[in-house]
Amino acid sequence: MSKISEFFKGYADAFTLNIREHKENMTQVLRLSVADLKKTYTGSALGWAWAVIKPVFTIFIYWFAVSIGLRSGNDIGEYPYILWLIAGIVPWFFMTECITGGTVCIRKYSYLVTKMKYPLTTIPTFTNLSSLYVHLVLVVISIIMFWVMGFAPTVYLVQLPIYTILMFLFFNAWSLFAGMVSAISKDFSNLIKSVNIGIFWLSGVIWNIESVADNKLLKVIMMLNPVTFICYGYRNCFVDHKWFFEEPVELGVFIAWYVVLAVMSLWAYKKLRKEIPDVL
Repeated sequence: MSKISEFFKGYADAFTLNIREHKENMTQVLRLSVADLKKTYTGSALGWAWAVIKPVFTIFIYWFAVSIGLRSGNDIGEYPYILWLIAGIVPWFFMTECITGGTVCIRKYSYLVTKMKYPLTTIPTFTNLSSLYVHLVLVVISIIMFWVMGFAPTVYLVQLPIYTILMFLFFNAWSLFAGMVSAISKDFSNLIKSVNIGIFWLSGVIWNIESVADNKLLKVIMMLNPVTFICYGYRNCFVDHKWFFEEPVELGVFIAWYVVLAVMSLWAYKKLRKEIPDVL
């Protein structure tokens, strides 16, 4: 067998094992996702309310800073800045949980690996599902807020699940890669936590990338950012009223990024799965 054939066979085997582990442990994955959610919010006085209070407070702070402090939170078309902000920052809350939480998910549940020999690939999945439940609640609240402020749901919202699924798959692949690398080296986790704030400010989450429309190259580069793609995908559903297939280049680049990230996660799985239990 040639080296090329061995290369592709190795990744195919890792992918097949990944799928099989999810299929065989799906019930357990769902149970652990609920347990992870309970673990996050129980034990505090307000409990589950923090799932909503924290993002609402964060949105208010950014709105106040931009609209009142900097006086630059102008309406976007017919939509007030606060609604435009909500449409893009709600997916960011999920993405930032995955970006930083993905790096520590395997260490967080190290006992599953060392004592129970639980499948590594499913740990990022159930931790991200836990964050997804909160995200879906925030999406429903966002729809209600738009409606209350006079903007009833439109037909463009039917594509919202597409962006949500793309977002989940992308950042689940990231969490598998980052979780395994961070299990070997804590420095990687610290690096990502430092970089995360830069991703936020450079991805157009709270400011409109149309403001750099004069610099076409910069705008194109920004739209090739996976975080920007998801944020503006949600805004396509709520504010801009565009279909996902109207931006085929951005969609194609996002899928290409996902393929690269999936290959990286499979590489990490192949190389590190036998070492991680010993390191932990």
